[in-house]
Amino acid sequence: MKGGKKWRNTLLTAIGVLLTLPLLIISCCYFWVAAEARGLTYDEIAQIPKIEVGLVLGTSKSTVRGVKNPYFSYRMQAAYALFKAQKIDRILVSGDNREPNYNEPFYMKHALIQLGVPANRIIGDRGGLRTLDSVIRAKSVFGQDSIIIISQPFQNERAVFIAKHKGIYAIGYNAKSIDENYQMRLRECLARTKAVLDIYVLDTKPEYLERPVEL
Repeated sequence: MKGGKKWRNTLLTAIGVLLTLPLLIISCCYFWVAAEARGLTYDEIAQIPKIEVGLVLGTSKSTVRGVKNPYFSYRMQAAYALFKAQKIDRILVSGDNREPNYNEPFYMKHALIQLGVPANRIIGDRGGLRTLDSVIRAKSVFGQDSIIIISQPFQNERAVFIAKHKGIYAIGYNAKSIDENYQMRLRECLARTKAVLDIYVLDTKPEYLERPVEL
């Protein structure tokens, strides 16, 4: 009887450890990324130094319900504000273009032109399939060692973390944020864990790496 009880307690302890360990790792990765990006993301344009190129991280123009995506609109407005304030001279719009009818860089460029950015100051990167790809390609393909990353705060922190470990000086300008629900917070926790694995374990490369392009 005693042996059976001891075995059950050991089993429950092992199950508890197995359930807790992944949560602990995910939490550590989340706060690790935040700590690495501390002091490198900004809400106020006046605080930002001038850097030649701003990198806008891609997102869809519309939501799955077909309505205007606020993440998209706020990022475009933030990029335009930086350009208007002469904090950046050119804008690299980086996003997904894998599907014939889905072209994030095209819609970002069009939106920026409508806001008042000259077309010849906007460069499209169709290989920015995810944050890591966009950041690394800014240097490896477009030759930028210093960039201002433009997105919402949660993604800016992750992008700055990636840039920091890829030899890129990057700061983030925070586009207007949106109230995060549980699903969004969970998604970002997992994305940060993946980012840490990509940098320190997997040494993940962008899916596409073509010849360098002169901006």
